[in-house]
Amino acid sequence: MTMQLTPYVFFDGNAREAICFYEEVLDAEILFCQTLGEGPENPDHPLPAEMKEKIAHAVLKVGDTELMIGDAFPGQTLHEGNQVNICITVNTTGKAQQLYDVLKQNGHVSIPLEETYFSPAYALVTDRFGITFQIFTRRK
Repeated sequence: MTMQLTPYVFFDGNAREAICFYEEVLDAEILFCQTLGEGPENPDHPLPAEMKEKIAHAVLKVGDTELMIGDAFPGQTLHEGNQVNICITVNTTGKAQQLYDVLKQNGHVSIPLEETYFSPAYALVTDRFGITFQIFTRRK
């Protein structure tokens, strides 16, 4: 696989409920699920206790398709139009950089392309058409 597009759905604090619902209704299988509290703590921006159990990232398998789910991050306001974005999964940081450079032109960068604890090259970019893309590079 060189590239894959995956819907990523954000919830306003009820992602866990949605995951349970999709398990039942769509016969979804949970491939991965991590809470905000299970990620590394940022001492400059500690998470409130009530946020630690919120879903940081989950991957569900529905048939032959994956669906990614998470709760909105603290301070992120959800409104109609930003609950769903597209996650582009690539195998190399070079491809991630190429996509990032093109998508950010006349767009908006929410998270610059950088190494994170979960990806060697990750970014969140809204393109010039208002479509938000997560660029996610798989670890080898």
